[in-house]
Amino acid sequence: MISKKLAVKLSHGTILHHKKYTNADGTPVRCRVNGVCKTWVTIPEAYRLPVKYGLAGYFYISVDNATDWVLPRSIALYEGVV
Repeated sequence: MISKKLAVKLSHGTILHHKKYTNADGTPVRCRVNGVCKTWVTIPEAYRLPVKYGLAGYFYISVDNATDWVLPRSIALYEGVV
C-alpha cells in the first residue's frame, strides 16, 4: 500500500508494482512516478501522486486506489524509504 507518508517521499522515476494484475509474461504491471505528490492543508488525509503507465497512459495514485500499488522491496531498500 502506498501511504501518504511514503507517497511524499517517492522521487521522480520510482517504479511501483500492482498487487493483483500481471503482464502477459507474468511480471507485475508497473508504473513510474511522474511528478511531485500533491497534498492539501484543508484535507490532511488526501494526496495525489502522478504516475505514468506504458507509452502514453497517465493517472494518479490517491487514497482511493493506493491499496492496489506497492513499492518493490529492492527499490525500497535502495532508496531507504522502508
